[in-house]
Amino acid sequence: MEAIVMRAAAGDKLIVEGTYGGDNRREGLIVSVEHADGSPPYTVHWLDNEHETLVFPGPDARVVHSV
Repeated sequence: MEAIVMRAAAGDKLIVEGTYGGDNRREGLIVSVEHADGSPPYTVHWLDNEHETLVFPGPDARVVHSV
């Protein structure tokens, strides 16, 4: 089985779905990527609390590419 590697660019949106009963879906704007190929980690500006964090997305996350 081949691993699927997430790819993103600054300006894309990261969506993390809540996987537990009390978890909410989170949306953030990717403000920078650490690697030239777009692989994680990403610096994300979270829309719900205006904080920026370094994120290593898990299987509950997906990237929505900007147009």
